[in-house]
Amino acid sequence: MSEGRNAADEAEMDTQPSRKLLDALKDALDQNNRDELKAIYEELRTPERAEVIELLPHSDRLKLIQELQADFDYDVFSSLDETVRDQLSEDLPKEFLAKAASELDSDDAAYLLESLKESERQEVLEKLPSTDRAALERNFDYDEDTAGRLMQSNYVSVPPFWDVGRAIDYLRDAKNLPDVFSELFVVDPAHRVLGSVELSKLVRTRRHVPVTEIMSPELHIVRATEDQEVVAREFQDYDLLSAPVVDQHDRLVGVITVDDVVDVIQDEAEEDMKALAGVGDETLADSVYWTTRSRVPWLIVNLGTAVLASLVIQMFDATIEQMVALAVLMPIVASMGGNAGTQTMTVTVRALATNKLGRVNAPRVIMREAIVGLLNGLLLSIIMCVLVILWFGSSKLGVVIGAAMIVNLFVAGLAGILTPLAMDQFGLDPAPASGVIVTTVTDVIGFFAFLGLAAIWLI
Repeated sequence: MSEGRNAADEAEMDTQPSRKLLDALKDALDQNNRDELKAIYEELRTPERAEVIELLPHSDRLKLIQELQADFDYDVFSSLDETVRDQLSEDLPKEFLAKAASELDSDDAAYLLESLKESERQEVLEKLPSTDRAALERNFDYDEDTAGRLMQSNYVSVPPFWDVGRAIDYLRDAKNLPDVFSELFVVDPAHRVLGSVELSKLVRTRRHVPVTEIMSPELHIVRATEDQEVVAREFQDYDLLSAPVVDQHDRLVGVITVDDVVDVIQDEAEEDMKALAGVGDETLADSVYWTTRSRVPWLIVNLGTAVLASLVIQMFDATIEQMVALAVLMPIVASMGGNAGTQTMTVTVRALATNKLGRVNAPRVIMREAIVGLLNGLLLSIIMCVLVILWFGSSKLGVVIGAAMIVNLFVAGLAGILTPLAMDQFGLDPAPASGVIVTTVTDVIGFFAFLGLAAIWLI
């Protein structure tokens, strides 16, 4: 198989598995050719293996995993789409899930098992070695989207009375250490963190030196109950590579590393982006039913706001009948206001999510967006006024649409920032509903300003 792939296939694999590779994989599955299946699978890296599994039908995913068994790369579960991972965890044998959980870091194992029913999860946990089971149960003690669920329960800690030599010997001989770590923590008898020692500093120090002399007491400690988005922001603000996690009694219970935080940052950004579009947390792997169910509520809300805008138009039906050009130009005023409001709203929602916008700088930012809206309105009104004069030969109509655009873009700037701020002030998530509100405001104000001014000046 490896000799048959050409350079074009390799280039395509840099972005997504090629159709040729998927067809070869499906043929091997259909023919129960385990050797061919293993050969194809071993050519791929972990992220590519995850992409291949996501592209296969669910029945083929299960068959692929069961055919490979011991040769399956359990790290794939960490890279899989959440929906696909949850489907697999529900249908794979409990013995296989237990083996995977024992091979993964505790945080990744928690993600693998979190969608299971409590009884099924307990069945898997009972098949794990006591150490792995205790680490996973510690993760499940905390709510989703908290530092406790995000943390790895495996870490390295040493008492303060050890010297460097004893710490190094411990690292060489201990059997239950994490596969990868960059620092160890110095803890007191109550398991409270006193400081940390980087491995690079440890191996460069003479054996007789106490670990307390080379430890760094300045730690950024994270509470296990802290929201993972807040933790991600702290990693970003303080350029952290890892951080110890403590419980309500200040005892060390785990560690969060930067690779886990990168996933959180990406997930939170995607969540905000999807919420702004009203699509919830859906993924490409979701079913038609679930995708429809996710999208239709906001479409119904949008339908209601569209009806509201139509009612405003109906108020001026006589005006429109007397001047057909108004009907032609109405969508321009509304769409420009909607686009301007969406620009401001998107920036505001993201600033709120990253804690960059608060009471201290809100007045200045509100003023900035109002001025930007006014200036954009003035610029676009001049352009539109000239176009309308050339198009319809009416300077009065050009002035009307220009004035309406100034009003609507100014209002759009204010609505785009004040709506998310108001929702955030009341403890509501500004991402899902802000778009509907801002669009409604700009449509209603745009139609009302344009048609109202036309009724006064033109008719």
